[in-house]
Amino acid sequence: MPEPKLEKPVRADARRSVNALLDAALEVFATSGVDAPVRDIAEKAGVGVGTLYRHFPQRSDLIVAVFRKEVDACAAAASAFATQYEPAEALDRWLERFIAFVAAKRGLSAALHSGDSAYEALPTYLMERLAPAASGLLKAAEAAGKVRPDVQPADLLMGIAHLCSPDGKGGITEDSRRMVNLLIDGLRYRGPNQP
Repeated sequence: MPEPKLEKPVRADARRSVNALLDAALEVFATSGVDAPVRDIAEKAGVGVGTLYRHFPQRSDLIVAVFRKEVDACAAAASAFATQYEPAEALDRWLERFIAFVAAKRGLSAALHSGDSAYEALPTYLMERLAPAASGLLKAAEAAGKVRPDVQPADLLMGIAHLCSPDGKGGITEDSRRMVNLLIDGLRYRGPNQP
C-alpha cells in the first residue's frame, strides 16, 4: 500500500501573500472585471507578478480561489452572528452579509457564467457551504417564533441572489434592495391574530 502524501505546510509569508492576492483580486475584479491585468492585482497586493503566477498559474485558479474564500467567509459569519445575537437579529445580519457577498461577486459573474469548466463546481460549493449556514440560522429563528417554519434555505438564498441581480449582471439597485427587504419581511412569523 502506498504511503499517503503529506501536505507540505505553507509558510506564514506565503500565506500572507496568498491572502493579499485574494483580497486585491476581489477588489480589482469588483471594479474592473475578471479580465483586469494581473499586474494591477499584484501591485495592489504588494507582490510581484511572479508571486501571483506561482500561487495561481491560471487566471481561473485565482477566480476560483477568490470565490471560495468569499463563500467561506460568508458561511463563517453565520456561526459568529449566531453566538453574538438573538436568533432573529443573527438571521437578519447574516442575510445582510449574504447580500454583501452577492454584491462582491459582481466582478466574478462574467467568469462564473462563462461556461468554462473551471467554474462548474462553484455553484455546488456555494450551496454546500451557505445552505447549512442559512438553515442553522433559520431553525434558531423558527424555534424562537420569529420566522415561518416552511422556509427552505436554498430557496431563500436563490431568491435573494436573483432579486439582487435581476439583469444577471450582479448590480444591487435600490429597487433590488427593496425587493429583498420585502422577501425577508415575508419570513417573519405572524401569529393567528396578527395581520
